[in-house]
Amino acid sequence: MIRNAILAVLIVASPAAALAQDAEETARLEQRAEDIVAAMRGEAVYDEVFADNFASAVPEAQFEAIQGQIEAQFGPLIGVETVEAVAPAGARIAIRFERGRASGSFALEADAPYEVTGFRLSEMTPIGDTVAQFLEDVDALPGEVGLLVSRLGETNPLAARNADQQYAIGSTFKLYVLSALAHSIANGERGWSDVVTLTERSFPSGELQRWPQGAPITLQTLATLMISNSDNTATDQLILELGRDVVEAEVVASGHANPEATFPFMTTREMFVLKSGDEVDAGQYLGSDIASRRQALASLRGVERDMDAVLAAFTGGPNMIEVEWLASPDDLASLLQRLVALGDETAFQIMGVNTALTPAMQDEWDYVGYKGGSEPGVLNLSWLLRDEAGDWTVATFSWNNPEEEVDQSTLEMLAMRAVALAREN
Repeated sequence: MIRNAILAVLIVASPAAALAQDAEETARLEQRAEDIVAAMRGEAVYDEVFADNFASAVPEAQFEAIQGQIEAQFGPLIGVETVEAVAPAGARIAIRFERGRASGSFALEADAPYEVTGFRLSEMTPIGDTVAQFLEDVDALPGEVGLLVSRLGETNPLAARNADQQYAIGSTFKLYVLSALAHSIANGERGWSDVVTLTERSFPSGELQRWPQGAPITLQTLATLMISNSDNTATDQLILELGRDVVEAEVVASGHANPEATFPFMTTREMFVLKSGDEVDAGQYLGSDIASRRQALASLRGVERDMDAVLAAFTGGPNMIEVEWLASPDDLASLLQRLVALGDETAFQIMGVNTALTPAMQDEWDYVGYKGGSEPGVLNLSWLLRDEAGDWTVATFSWNNPEEEVDQSTLEMLAMRAVALAREN
C-alpha cells in the first residue's frame, strides 16, 4: 500500500463560482474513483490513471498482485461503493468486493490531466463471511497451517486447524519471556522499574543493538521494546537477566505440550549465529539431545558474525526452520490464558502497544494485545482480545513452509477475517 499525503488546496472564489467548482471537482473525483476500479479490473491503461510518481513506486505488476490477494480473500471486485471528497484534490473511497469492503483514500494532481498521485487501501471489512469459507481459504495455503480462534476456557473453538501441531513461531516466542518476567515480578523477585545494564547485542529487528554497551535501562522498557518492536537485543538481555532456566520453567508451567522440542530456549543471537555459520551443524544440532545442544550453544558465545553473513543466511529462502522456537496454537492459547490469569496490567499494556489491527477493528474490542513473528518460511500472528463483557478470545495463526517463503499479507488478511468473525460470534 502507498502512503501518500492528501494534498489540500485553498480556493478563494465567489460563492457561485465555488459551487460550480465544487460540482466539477466532485465529478472529477468520482470519475477518478471509477478509473481506479477500472485499473483494478485491468480495463484501464495504468499509466493514464496513475501519475508517474505512483506508477514508479507501485509498478503495474505489483498493483495487480495486491488486487489478486484481496480478491483471493474477499471475492471478486464489484465496484465503487462510495466516494467522499475531503479536499479539492483528495477523497475517501470505499470499494465493494463480494465478501468485503476496502476503504481508503486517493489524491489527484492539482492540474490537468488530474492523474492519481496517491492511492491507499487501509481497511478491509469482511461482509457476509463465514467460518466455513474462511477455513476453506486457509486450507488452500501451501505448506502447513495451524490456527485457533476461541474464547479462553471454552472447549468448542470458533475455528481450528491442526491446533495441537508444533510450528516454528518466530518472535512470538517472546511472549514466553514476557510471561516469565511478569511472573517473576508477581513473585516479588523483580520490579518493572528495576534498572539493568545493557550488555547483550543481537541483530535486528529492533534498535538496542545500536545502543552503547553499559546503558542503563528498565525491565519495563526492555519488555516493551521486545514485544512492540520485536527488539532482539532487548529479548536477549531479558533472557540473561531472568536466566534461561527460568524461561524454560515458564514454558513448562504454561502447559506447553512438548517443551523439550524447543529446549534449550535459544537467545535470538544464538539462533542467528547458529544458522549463519558452520561452527555448529544445524542438522546435527537438531538431532542432538538437550545436553549436547546446550554445549553447542555455549560454544557459540564468543563467535563474531557480521550483518552481511546474517542477512545472507536469511534472504535466500527458508533456512532450517525446525531450528527455532516451537509451539502449537493450543500451546500459545494456554500461555495467553496464563497471562490473563496473572492479570498484570503492565504486561497487558506492553502487549497493547502494537496491536497490528486497524483503528476501526481495534475499536470493536475493549482490549487488544498482539505479538507476531517471522523468518523465511515461518509466520505467526497471535492476538489476545477482550470484549465489553470481559470475555477473552485468543486468535493465533501459524504458517510454516520449509520449501518457500510464506506471504505475510495473505495470512494477515485471513487473520483479519478471523478476528472479525470472532467479534461477530
